[in-house]
Amino acid sequence: MRFKILLFIYIFLIGFAPDADAQEQQVLKIEKLVQAEIKIKYTHLLFLPSNQSKAIDGKLPMIVFLHGAGERGTDIELVKTHGPPKMVEQDKNFPFIVLSPQCPKGERWNALQLNLLIDQIIDNYPVDTNRIYLTGLSMGGFGTWDTAIEYPKKFAAIAPICGGSIIHAFQVDKVKHIPTWVFHGALDEVVPISNSSKIVRAAKKLDANIKFTVYAEAGHDSWTATYNNPDLYKWFLSHSK
Repeated sequence: MRFKILLFIYIFLIGFAPDADAQEQQVLKIEKLVQAEIKIKYTHLLFLPSNQSKAIDGKLPMIVFLHGAGERGTDIELVKTHGPPKMVEQDKNFPFIVLSPQCPKGERWNALQLNLLIDQIIDNYPVDTNRIYLTGLSMGGFGTWDTAIEYPKKFAAIAPICGGSIIHAFQVDKVKHIPTWVFHGALDEVVPISNSSKIVRAAKKLDANIKFTVYAEAGHDSWTATYNNPDLYKWFLSHSK
């Protein structure tokens, strides 16, 4: 009941706040109250680097990694199958905080849940909120697009890999300001390259800050080459909000 009341107030304020600044302040305040009523359901891995070379004023950059459909469930070790959580098992010198949530079996990534989890990590660890980077593969590539579109002020840069967006494919105007590097295999039969290319085309029409890497000989696995490329991490760090 309290959640419904808060949601009603939230909607009311959106429609009737007297000016833009007051509206934003009121919406943010109510949004936090509404979100406080929602339980975070994602378990996660969290890597905290001993390497402080990329710290600024004691704050560290953070990569949020979204796995694919095959790593869903309750076995958190599955999240280490690919990408940054696999890398940090082998390289403890990696200079980013790495947040790797796990999506429950049978579900897809939920932007609100991810935002709540990220905020929880921000509240408890030395995260540089100007340097939060979002990336994911396959289902996680879809989650990367959708979460950035829902929370376009959250991320300094995003890197969706072999993904797309079912719900938000025509809302790329919301993220045209976010530096974006898209990756896809030309021979992908699981998630066709058209899923990425149509969003990239739409973004370029808006003069978005976006680039697109296509692996001519790759199928669905376009993530191994991507996450093994040190240029990705240099590119992340070249961007700050």
